[in-house]
Amino acid sequence: MILIAESGSTKCDWVALNPDGSEHTRFSTMGFNPYFHSASFIEEELSDNAAILKVHSKIAFVYFYGAGASSEGLQDIVKDGLTKVFVNAKVRVDHDLLASAYSTYTGEPAITCIIGTGSNSCYFDGNEVSEVVPALAYILGDEGSASYIGKRLVSDFLYKKLPQEMADDFFNTYQLDKDEIITSVYNKPNANVYLASFSRFAGKHMHTTYVQDIIREGFSKFADIHIACFENCREVPVHFVGSVGAIFQDILLEVLEERGMKLGQILRKPVDGLIKYHLEYLRVLDAYQEQT
Repeated sequence: MILIAESGSTKCDWVALNPDGSEHTRFSTMGFNPYFHSASFIEEELSDNAAILKVHSKIAFVYFYGAGASSEGLQDIVKDGLTKVFVNAKVRVDHDLLASAYSTYTGEPAITCIIGTGSNSCYFDGNEVSEVVPALAYILGDEGSASYIGKRLVSDFLYKKLPQEMADDFFNTYQLDKDEIITSVYNKPNANVYLASFSRFAGKHMHTTYVQDIIREGFSKFADIHIACFENCREVPVHFVGSVGAIFQDILLEVLEERGMKLGQILRKPVDGLIKYHLEYLRVLDAYQEQT
């Protein structure tokens, strides 16, 4: 079987395909990011997963696309962990940006953006994926992302800048004080995922002017930094992958239209498009048949 995985920092979607290309099973795990997770951690987490235990020995190829896997060294961390679990498989690890480009490809060049836990962008002409500006992660970058939104909500709550009704609801929902928040952000792992978790609160209050202003500010920064950097940004469609772009797509459309940019697809989860690309363009079944 062939196993395709698309992992953000929060969640990873897995789909196992039979030799004829039909779907065998799909499941989800936590997301794995080599900036925060070691090979041994990945191995331990997956080795305890019941869905993986059912198929791991039957997998011949693993195609894993993950947040943070942007260099050979970082990819090797993930690959080492996966190889110890899928002992009979050839394992390929690539960046989640590549998965986003593949999943939204319709046969024409386009800009593809990720706006989920983090944010990033690339240009895909059908052959090569290229970047102009880097993704700087949740401390320096991730404009418009869930971690960006969460960071703003938390800081405004602590600074007492949230509208009173929202401030009361925030406290009643999370029961957090400054010390707990500071400890989770500065002294515990996965601070980006922790901050991103508060974006759900923004979704709950998405019709307020306060939240809409935060979203519009984040999307505007993202567009000006990560889309406008491409010379042909007003000539090709701009696709988006990730939950934040999907939830706040009305604001996203407004931001792009203000800049003369053309909105393409918005996919909350890229895994279905990723499967299609592997079957139609990468012809992974041919490789599978050659090996078996």
